[in-house]
Amino acid sequence: MAPGGGSIAAYVGTLGAALGTMVANLSAHKAGWDDKWEFYSKWAEKGQAYKDKLLFLVDEDTNSFNKIMDAFRLPKDNPQEVAARKAAIEAATQYATEIPFQVMETARNSMEVMQAMLKDGLQSSLSDSAVGILCAKTAVLGAYFNVRINAKDLKDREFADNILARAEAIYQEALAIENETIALVNEKM
Repeated sequence: MAPGGGSIAAYVGTLGAALGTMVANLSAHKAGWDDKWEFYSKWAEKGQAYKDKLLFLVDEDTNSFNKIMDAFRLPKDNPQEVAARKAAIEAATQYATEIPFQVMETARNSMEVMQAMLKDGLQSSLSDSAVGILCAKTAVLGAYFNVRINAKDLKDREFADNILARAEAIYQEALAIENETIALVNEKM
């Protein structure tokens, strides 16, 4: 049953961060930009960190799903087992909501690398930075759907409503960045 949509969303985000990192590395090694090497290297290091976190979240999303399945397999032969099973399902579902939220946050934050490269990186790599933004946006939206579908079953509505509100804000930010990116690319090409 793996990889699911949440894992794929994280993987697409990984690809986006990798593109931003690539543009930063290319920019750092451009002839005549020797004085900017440190600036681009810092962006490349940030991009690498985002990429690594998103790559970790690919597998962690699968693990979170497996925790839900394990909880549903718990015995329910007496009231104590039923109560323990319900608590395990709730905890696993919260975790399976938190992981795609982390994908959303990380993918959204990774956009800063691509945005910096759109502005200050190699202009011949403008399309690479833009594709990185589009991948990150796809990761945010895909993970947003997972947050929503998992949060709907949570009994702890305070937790669910809080994470849904924060997820909605990230979702809207990602859409706005995508629109800004498309406008910028159309202006520069």
